[in-house]
Amino acid sequence: MQLTDALAILMNWDRRGRYVFTKHDLAKLFDEQAQLLSKTLERLVEKDILIRAARGVYVFAHSAHRGAYTLEEVAQTLRRNSYNYLSLESALSEWGTISQIPIDRITVMTTGRRGEFKTPFGVIEFTHTEANPETILANTIVREPHPLRIAREDFAARNQRRTGRNVFLIEENR
Repeated sequence: MQLTDALAILMNWDRRGRYVFTKHDLAKLFDEQAQLLSKTLERLVEKDILIRAARGVYVFAHSAHRGAYTLEEVAQTLRRNSYNYLSLESALSEWGTISQIPIDRITVMTTGRRGEFKTPFGVIEFTHTEANPETILANTIVREPHPLRIAREDFAARNQRRTGRNVFLIEENR
């Protein structure tokens, strides 16, 4: 695919608010498969049109939407078919429950696989939860323009205690 054609497609999607894509998304958008797609993506990354955020996830470098919430968009894309929400230290910091502010990372509860991803935008730490969708929706809220929901303060604290992570941070402030 010609770089100008790829750029036009990406700019069109950016106007619609979409700037984070999986490799599968780009295969559909560019109508390319396998080696041809890999070569196109290589060239787009080399020319600073796409940023490889994680394996199989790309960010349109010239997006008008890139900014404070890009890391959350990447997290949502990495676990697209799962329920995901900010919790643990990220949520507790936002609620003011703990004084520590995670600067270069977000902590995300997910019904998908756990894992840690180091991206050019920061670190995403996924922790698996067995909570059902109803429980998650009842205990999280939407905050526009954030892409990810956030756990309510008490739910984030319960998640923190359940995982046994840095529990002393909560206890100090309670």
